[in-house]
Amino acid sequence: MPEFTPILSLRDVTVDYGAVRALRGVSLDVYPGEVVALLGANGAGKTTTLRAISRVEPAGGRITFDGQDLSRLQPHQVVARGLAHSPEGRRIFPELTVAENLDMGAYCIRSAGDRAASLERVYHYFPRLAERREQKGGTLSGGEQQMLAVGRALMSKPKLLMLDEPSLGLAPLIVERIFEIIMEINKQEAVTIFLVEQNAHEALMHSHRAYILETGCITMDGPAQAMLTNPRVQAAYLGA
Repeated sequence: MPEFTPILSLRDVTVDYGAVRALRGVSLDVYPGEVVALLGANGAGKTTTLRAISRVEPAGGRITFDGQDLSRLQPHQVVARGLAHSPEGRRIFPELTVAENLDMGAYCIRSAGDRAASLERVYHYFPRLAERREQKGGTLSGGEQQMLAVGRALMSKPKLLMLDEPSLGLAPLIVERIFEIIMEINKQEAVTIFLVEQNAHEALMHSHRAYILETGCITMDGPAQAMLTNPRVQAAYLGA
């Protein structure tokens, strides 16, 4: 069961792109130990929400993580406090090796011993990356690149891991394996997961709770299992 105090809290968060308001007063909570999904159609504002949390995107309202207001922090300072973001599209460094890509994720860890321990931990979850450690990131398969993107985020030893579309463009068997690893990380490492995912069925099957985002507003939230049987969610997101 999650703790009573949220590890991540958004209150009336807004983001504007010029004259367009992409987020219109988003409020949500994520509790320690949870896997929480954020679902919605393309253009609903899901990626913008994650970018606002990680401070890549300027935002109004209030965002707190682990009891601290993030509004005055830079993205690297957010990472140093234990919040990691694996972005949509993977965004790996194609000319760097797997090992070098992973090392980029550990820039906030100063101890060589801690960096080595993080690397071994990532290789434990993603043994394929260990096999490919000297291979350039751009030559990996799509599934391997997604493993690398998640592994790079894990290198900072986060308390909360935000994942943006981890299954995008991957074969069903690879999607299944990616979600298995996400659940292992959540259970074995006690890492809280905040997940944006177009594959609504897969996301709900592996989450404790979910929020629905529509045109920049939260329109529904509740237990993931209840969402799976909700007629409105089924019609809009589950193909029923």
